[in-house]
Amino acid sequence: MNIENTKAQMRKGVLEFCILSVLKEKDAYTSEILDTLKNAKLLVVEGTVYPLLTRLKNDGFLTYRWEESTSGPPRKYYGLTDEGHIFLKELNNTWTELSDAVNIITSQKA
Repeated sequence: MNIENTKAQMRKGVLEFCILSVLKEKDAYTSEILDTLKNAKLLVVEGTVYPLLTRLKNDGFLTYRWEESTSGPPRKYYGLTDEGHIFLKELNNTWTELSDAVNIITSQKA
């Protein structure tokens, strides 16, 4: 079994939660989102994030606006909708339950 495939699947499973969490306090453009994820050692590429942002927007969890940039073309800033905040809260509760359960199981002595 290839450990890299398993690690990639685990990261993909939490990526949506992490993206919404990045946006919970303030709007951000894609490069900022990617930098935050990379700084947290969550290895992602643009080709993974863009489709997720589009899906989250289409599901009503994100909104976006265009903003002029002093250093290039306009930037698309993403932010959470009211529904996005509610969904993030539900994901956070689920993550806490899942994390607690995994910690219980993985810390048990055989």
